[in-house]
Amino acid sequence: MRRLGYKHFVAQGGDWGAVVTDLIGVQAPPELLGIHTNMPGAIPAEIDQASFAGQPAPAGLSAEERSSYEQLVFFYKQVYYAFEMGTRPQTLAALAVSPIGLATFLLDHDARSLELISRSFDGVNEGPTRDDFLDNVTLFWLTNTGVSSARLYWEYKGGFFSPKCVKVPAAVSVFPDELYHTPRNWAERAYPNLIHYNKLPKGGHFAAWEQPKFLTEELRVGFRSLRK
Repeated sequence: MRRLGYKHFVAQGGDWGAVVTDLIGVQAPPELLGIHTNMPGAIPAEIDQASFAGQPAPAGLSAEERSSYEQLVFFYKQVYYAFEMGTRPQTLAALAVSPIGLATFLLDHDARSLELISRSFDGVNEGPTRDDFLDNVTLFWLTNTGVSSARLYWEYKGGFFSPKCVKVPAAVSVFPDELYHTPRNWAERAYPNLIHYNKLPKGGHFAAWEQPKFLTEELRVGFRSLRK
């Protein structure tokens, strides 16, 4: 950003971009005004560990926290694609030789995203279109990056949803079909300089793709107080 001549900037991310954005917030270069995330790294360590192990919900959780805990337990039971990429990414050779295999792998990210994306193939005019999805597959196919992109899961050694000790101003948007809902109290603990928190009426894990209007509005509102 400095080489591009920007004196100030903000950062935003979802999915892997959320992890990158959190870590930019940890680095906190002086030009960074703040960050926005729609997949917050905000799960308390004890909650993350217990949900990953599939244990019963810890005592003392609020109804909202218990709901988030159950979402995490469900997701961790479905995340075998990440285990494969995190342990043996080079064995996913089919992603480089079969466009159908690549498309299937990209489509079936998580249960709710599968529903939200595949509905376009049933004629529902909501979220990404069929061409949007095929464009995404084509980008991976023509650049032959299906396998190499999987290596990120193997190379990264940190936590996906855990707090990263971000101290810069942070804005959080919670979409209803995200992998887990972030309760406000978790967000406040993870981002002590929380300047915006909002729950949206629709949208999922790939919010920028599914609901760009909502996400754009969240960025404008979330960063409004940081404008120079």
